[in-house]
Amino acid sequence: MSQASASETHLGGLSGQNYFLLRRLHSFTGIIFGGYLVVHFVVNATLIEGTNPDIYQIQVNKIHAIPFLTAVEWLFIYLPILYHTVYGTWITFTGMPNVTHYPFGKNYFYLMQRVSAIILAVFILFHVFAMKGLLGPTLSFDPHQATDSVSHHINASFLLKYIVYPIGILAACYHLANGFWTAAITWGLTISAGAQRRWGVVCIGIFLVTLVCGFLALGAAIHHG
Repeated sequence: MSQASASETHLGGLSGQNYFLLRRLHSFTGIIFGGYLVVHFVVNATLIEGTNPDIYQIQVNKIHAIPFLTAVEWLFIYLPILYHTVYGTWITFTGMPNVTHYPFGKNYFYLMQRVSAIILAVFILFHVFAMKGLLGPTLSFDPHQATDSVSHHINASFLLKYIVYPIGILAACYHLANGFWTAAITWGLTISAGAQRRWGVVCIGIFLVTLVCGFLALGAAIHHG
């Protein structure tokens, strides 16, 4: 058995063609979202370079200088994340992981992908609302004082520093790397077992690089505070 459970073949009673199109769109938006996550982790990791000069602030200034930034964010970040999350939630609650009947490695990866998806959806909701100032000014992000505001946000509580963000980073990195691995199968890029193993090595590398970047950024924000 592959990562997908047998019940996903016609998920929720969808016809084969509709399921095919929705699944491809889910995979495509996941690739877009994954690419954004990689950039986000790498940019955040520049926090370790300190504030003389403030390299992280320089990167944030470049991002906020993009023309029509709000439209770009909605088109390439928010809408893909919304679709990927909504459809992924449907998959999570209508699929039937079969690790008890087929206890193979890839089925455990499938189960962990669903678990990480739930954690990541909650984490992203909190992260976006907090950074936009919807959960109070202490947690909000000021692009003109990027380094300080990120540090204030992370250091606002013990839970954020040592529980919420470590778990969120780990879930995001796993979901990203495993999602890239399955996306290659979905799009017919890794058909053979050998190709899947080789791409798996690359995805492990993506997981490790993003995880290191995430925790370097977290540690730098805590230290700056």
